Amino acid sequence: MDFIKGEIFAVDKPYGMSSFGALAHIRYLLSHYLKHKVKIGHAGTLDPLATGVLILCTGGATKKIESLQYHTKEYIAGLQLGATTASYDCEHTVNHTFPTRHITRELILETLKQFVGDIEQVPPTYSAVKVAGERSYALRRAGEDVKLKPKNIHIESIDLLSIDLQKKTLMIKVVCGKGTYIRALARDFGKALGSGAFLTSLRRTKVGDITIDNCVSFDHFQDWLHTINIEEK
Repeated sequence: MDFIKGEIFAVDKPYGMSSFGALAHIRYLLSHYLKHKVKIGHAGTLDPLATGVLILCTGGATKKIESLQYHTKEYIAGLQLGATTASYDCEHTVNHTFPTRHITRELILETLKQFVGDIEQVPPTYSAVKVAGERSYALRRAGEDVKLKPKNIHIESIDLLSIDLQKKTLMIKVVCGKGTYIRALARDFGKALGSGAFLTSLRRTKVGDITIDNCVSFDHFQDWLHTINIEEK
C-alpha cells in the first residue's frame, strides 16, 4: 500500500470520539510509521456517540471523498420511546417525557413506513451544519437558538430488528443516502408515534460495499501496519 500516493481504507470508529479525533490519531500513527507527513481526510462524519465504518482517504485518494459521501449507508440504531433529549441522543439528559401506553408493535411498524422514500428532514441543531459560517452545535452550546432548514434525503429501507414493549425500546436497521441524520429520524419518528424518541445507540455498519468486517480495528491500527506491505518514502 502507498499511503503517500493515495489509499482508501476504513476503521471502526470507537464510541465517544469525534470523527476528526479518530482521523487525527490515524494520521499521527501513519506519519510516525512512515516518517513522512500523510495527507488524510474522512468520507462522512460519525457523531462522537456513534461507532462503526469511518472511511479514510490518503494522498491523491482524498479527491474521491466527495463521491464516496454519496454512497449508500447502513446503520443499526437503538431507540428509547416516550422521551426526548436536546441532542436527540444520549449526549444530553431527558428534557421531556410523553405517554407511551398507546404504542403497539403494529403502530411502530406502520409509523416506520412513513419515513421510507424521499422525505424532508430538519438536521439536528447539535450538528456540524454551518450557520453563517459557524457550526450549529457551537452556537447551541453558546446558548443561542438555532433554526435549520429542512433538507431532502432518501431512506431506502427501515427494518425493525427487535422491540421491548415493556421498556419501550427498539432496534432498527436503516439504509439511507447522503445527509441523513439518524438522530433526526428518531426525533421525527417519536413525534409521528404521538410520543417522543431519542437514540440510545448508533452503529454504522456499511458504506457502499465497505462493511464492518472490512474495517481495521482502531485500537490495533499500529499492529495492522506491521502486517501489510507498505511503500515507504
